[in-house]
Formats: sequence, structure tokens, C-alpha cells
Amino acid sequence: MKLEELKSPPGATKRVKRVGRGIGSGHGKTSTRGHKGQKSRSGGGTRLGFEGGQMPLQRRLPKRGFTNIFKKEYAIVNIKDLNRFEDGSEITPEVLQNAGLINAVKDGVKILGHGELEKKLTIRVHKISRQAEEKVTARGGRVEVI
Repeated sequence: MKLEELKSPPGATKRVKRVGRGIGSGHGKTSTRGHKGQKSRSGGGTRLGFEGGQMPLQRRLPKRGFTNIFKKEYAIVNIKDLNRFEDGSEITPEVLQNAGLINAVKDGVKILGHGELEKKLTIRVHKISRQAEEKVTARGGRVEVI
């Protein structure tokens, strides 16, 4: 099968309704808009969310909380995932990204203490949990906060 041989299944595409093309078409004169009124005029109609003057849903619902624009979002890696690296290697955000453990560094990398560590590693990241730090030092590794 080639790209140029692809086509839509029968009934998938319909002809466009052409309006305002004379009496004989059946869609002439008012062009299926009816007579008079807001929706018959060009540019007529209401804005999104308008409910005919009734208080709109978006304004009836109570508002709560706020979004902190200064919030930091960290790329998270569990300590058990670091077992794939060789003994004595140095772990940095770039190494984690190249290994596919994180997609993007975001505002930094944080190591969490879920699982067990079986290697002696030097870890250089932005944040690390207390539990994870204890597991690294118990194995004889080092932790450096960038």
C-alpha cells in the first residue's frame, strides 16, 4: 500500500452545503438562516458561555484556592532505579536523562527513598529525601546537593 493509494471509506466524506446560490438550490435568499433575529445577521450570535442573560455557570460556581506561580516541579527518581548504574559511578541530572530515567530536568531532580540501593554511588542532584540520603551513605556513597 502506498500513501497516494489511501482514501476515505465510502460515506466518510459529505459534500459541503453551498448556501446563498439562488432559488433553485433550495438554500437561496435567507441562506438557511430564517427571517430576522440575532442569528440571521452577519456577525450575529452570542459569545461563548452566554446564557441569555442568566448568570453563567462559570460565575455561579464558587471559586476556591489559587495556583502558586512560583511552585517548583522536580523530576523524580526512586533510589531503586539507580541500581542499573555501575558501582562507583557519578549520578548527575544529565546521566539520568541519557539513561531515560527522566524526560526533562524541569526545576531540578529529586531522589526519593523508595526501594533498596545495592551500589556505591556518588549522587549530584538538586534535592534528595532524608531516607534516600541515608541509604546512599549506608552503602558508602556520597551525596552532593547542586
